[in-house]
Amino acid sequence: MRDAPINLRALPAQRDLIDQAAVLLGKNRSDFMLEAACERAQAVVLDQVFFGLDTDRFQAFTALLDAPASPNPGLARLMAVQPPWKPQAA
Repeated sequence: MRDAPINLRALPAQRDLIDQAAVLLGKNRSDFMLEAACERAQAVVLDQVFFGLDTDRFQAFTALLDAPASPNPGLARLMAVQPPWKPQAA
């Protein structure tokens, strides 16, 4: 159950555009706007390249980055597959 209100004002043209898009997706305005806002918010959060770590966690993080990769048979199989857009070797 949703219980946290979010209120905003929009120009009539903006509201109409949002309504048109919502109808095309079979959604109501609130569901459309909430989904769109959450998708954008998630993208912004995931695009962050800065994150703070204390000294111990930073050292552990850099140790993981510097460690050799462990064998991954699934990845090796995937990388061995010839892409369909590449010409086959004769």
